[in-house]
Amino acid sequence: MFVLESVNQALFLSINASPASPLLAIKLAIFLAKYLVLLIPLLLLGMWLWGEQPQRERALRVLLSVGLALLCNQLIGMLWDHPRPFAIGLGYRFIDHAADPSFPSDHTTIFATTAYAFWLAGKASLGRILLLLTVLVGWSRVYLGVHWPLDILGGLLLPLLYSRLLALAWPACGPRLLQSLNEAYRLLLAKPIALGWIKA
Repeated sequence: MFVLESVNQALFLSINASPASPLLAIKLAIFLAKYLVLLIPLLLLGMWLWGEQPQRERALRVLLSVGLALLCNQLIGMLWDHPRPFAIGLGYRFIDHAADPSFPSDHTTIFATTAYAFWLAGKASLGRILLLLTVLVGWSRVYLGVHWPLDILGGLLLPLLYSRLLALAWPACGPRLLQSLNEAYRLLLAKPIALGWIKA
């Protein structure tokens, strides 16, 4: 464990920005680290409002996968309170962040879980794009000093398990949940649907 932690810290210091780093690179990293994650809910919302039934099913699968992933991450953090780099005074931090457990990275987990969910649903091209964005987001979190490289690796690998668990649980509850949500959606948004603004 000591050797792994030493490697983790050495990798962090090789990636972490410093006050001498280019301002443009820091600003780009801030955008990736803080705001790119908004793409996920916008993508899922668009799939639900204007997509056909298969797209809505994919959107719900992704949403449930991400929910499961974040819940599992919280449990991991409770069991292993690994401090973030700035909490032990290592490196430089360029964005504010609570000193909560670092492992695994939630932002990386959200992107990776979404990528794998689309990949498993037969949308490999979109999955690959999202996986590339996952790597960029993970890099930015280390570059800005709020995560360790192993936090990012955990955020990349653990969603493989989460996605598999959701795939196994889906037949038991997924179709009924999808039907219930569809019915509630059509009832609550009947007027915009009738006006053709969104799909029924």
